[in-house]
Amino acid sequence: MMIRALKGVVLLVFCAVVIIPFVAVISTSIAPNKQITESGGLVLLPESVDFTAYRSLFAGGVVTQALGVSVFVTAVGTLLSLTVSCLLAYALARPSFVAGRPILLVVLFSMLFSPGIIPTYLVVKGAGLLDSIWSLIVPTMISAFNVIVLRAFFMNLPGELTESARMDGASELKTFGYVVLPLSKAVLSVVGLFYAVSYWNAFFSALLYLNDSRLWPLQLVLRTYVINDTQLGSAELGTELLPPQASIQMAILVVSIVPILLIYPFLQRHFAKGVLTGAVKG
Repeated sequence: MMIRALKGVVLLVFCAVVIIPFVAVISTSIAPNKQITESGGLVLLPESVDFTAYRSLFAGGVVTQALGVSVFVTAVGTLLSLTVSCLLAYALARPSFVAGRPILLVVLFSMLFSPGIIPTYLVVKGAGLLDSIWSLIVPTMISAFNVIVLRAFFMNLPGELTESARMDGASELKTFGYVVLPLSKAVLSVVGLFYAVSYWNAFFSALLYLNDSRLWPLQLVLRTYVINDTQLGSAELGTELLPPQASIQMAILVVSIVPILLIYPFLQRHFAKGVLTGAVKG
């Protein structure tokens, strides 16, 4: 009984260590100006609720623009990545695909050896993607790990299903679209979440390839104005209403975190099933 109580206390402490920083970030973003100033920039329990920081962020300035870029990159990038990865993984899972083994070796090789920053930059530059929003999508469109997970899942599907579809006259594309994909919702949800989180959190690609601040994603804005502690003024926010910098910084943190937190609960039930099923067979 004592051991169980001790485990509960330890678990409660760890939960508090994780939750309290999130509470402090949200509280500071909605705390009144006077309380933020008196507390030195960090508030745990706000005396009242003040959404001035959020009104400033969504007044049409750099944060609003960056949020639109991040939403576009995440939505379009995830859709393209899922499409290309699924098609590649399905082809590699088919025993009849002649070039399957060499291509699979290339995919595995890319997991072991990365090209490096300079060669990748030269490729992006040679493709004419510098200062283009597509430079945030195309270079990272395919993840070798996700392709392997999808391939393993497709290989675990009963072969009788695809054979029956083929006997009914369905082409490989129709078999893939009408038979394989409806049975792959779990793994598609997991891989889609992987891609979405990767696109949403990416800032290094924007740092390398984008000189135009109008194309900056939200995470690069977060790095510039929160981590580097650069001041956000009226020109950047697009409004004369300027709450304390600590409040604005915490509000940017909340805006950058909340979308993924809202999406994850809808996909969580598929998470363990998709990963484990895709990892059973190689």
